[in-house]
Amino acid sequence: MMELDVGAAFDPARDAEFFSALPPAPAVVQIEPRADLANARPHLIRTADLRMRMMRLLGPRDLAADPAAARRLDLRQFAAGVRYRLTGSPFEQAYVLWQHARRVDPRGYYARLRMRWPALLKVNLANAYPRCYVTRRIRSDESGRPAGGFYFGPFPSRRAADAFASEFLNLFKIRRCQIKIRRDPTFPGCIYSEMKMCLAPCFAGCSAEEYASETTRVVDFLATVGGSLQAELERERESASEAMDFEKAAAVHKRLDKVSEVLRGLPELARPIDRLDAVIMQRAVEPETIAVFIVRCARIAEPFLLRFGPTAEPRSAEEILRERLSEPPSPDSAEPLADHLSMIARWFYSKPRAGEIFYKEKEWPIRRMVRACARLLATDATVLKRAVPKRDSGKKS
Repeated sequence: MMELDVGAAFDPARDAEFFSALPPAPAVVQIEPRADLANARPHLIRTADLRMRMMRLLGPRDLAADPAAARRLDLRQFAAGVRYRLTGSPFEQAYVLWQHARRVDPRGYYARLRMRWPALLKVNLANAYPRCYVTRRIRSDESGRPAGGFYFGPFPSRRAADAFASEFLNLFKIRRCQIKIRRDPTFPGCIYSEMKMCLAPCFAGCSAEEYASETTRVVDFLATVGGSLQAELERERESASEAMDFEKAAAVHKRLDKVSEVLRGLPELARPIDRLDAVIMQRAVEPETIAVFIVRCARIAEPFLLRFGPTAEPRSAEEILRERLSEPPSPDSAEPLADHLSMIARWFYSKPRAGEIFYKEKEWPIRRMVRACARLLATDATVLKRAVPKRDSGKKS
């Protein structure tokens, strides 16, 4: 838990001293209620300017000079003090806000933060005849790992997920219908079976083993982000060329081009969520410091800091990164996996997007990460401040 590590008591009679002690910087702040207010709970918000926001919420109101002030939230008689944590980036701010919102309001935090689970593709392997479809729900087992199927994503929107699914499923012959499969030879089928785009298990057009084999090809395609089908077609093209069957080789080459075209529309972030391993690098609050968030299996770990300049450690940033990334992942968390995916997707698909992300392929791109630190440290801090939403993201809880 990234604690709200700074606290200050609030006395309306000495509010000028209180406001002057607050930094005009982005922060997550929790306004504590007075002890005499029965059943009152803290008010948790994020802000781009801590001092200005507290002056608006806790400062005196002059309704004669500013009639609009009557419509604004007034917590002057509510607050006993504040606890806050300064944040160096919108991503860090969203992560800290989420942690404390879950603690303050375990049942209602999702609606209060206006979180939205991202769109994913799911192959429902629990069904005898699986299909691939778009969902925003992730079933989890007792350890918090995804269960009930194969999940791929996240996508920027449901429309984007639907568009990719429609294109890549044209390469395979699993069903797209939502009917219950009964394997009835008298069933008329659908347009996909008429167009030979489905193995048609509905009227026993294939055996259960044949359909399972095609499902495995679909899962392998998504698991390798298209690599399995590309390798399969390349082998088929080489075999046709060696057999002097150039017409077949040309046809297979066209299918390879189609696969490449489908993959060009795939977002960089989309991949099997149980293999979503990445590093998100952000500016930290401390000067000449980078906050590094490690993402393992789509779960965000609390950041560690890479310090440069006078406060840098004796070891190089490359050594620290290698050591941290070689550590075993932490035990499975009870936190909802969809929450982590939501924060990653919201940050990644935001415009403008502050910070950088690197993925683990065969190895971690350590040197590219070190070069990214220099780029982030050169970023003007005012740009990051503008990227933080100025409206509150929480309500009184």
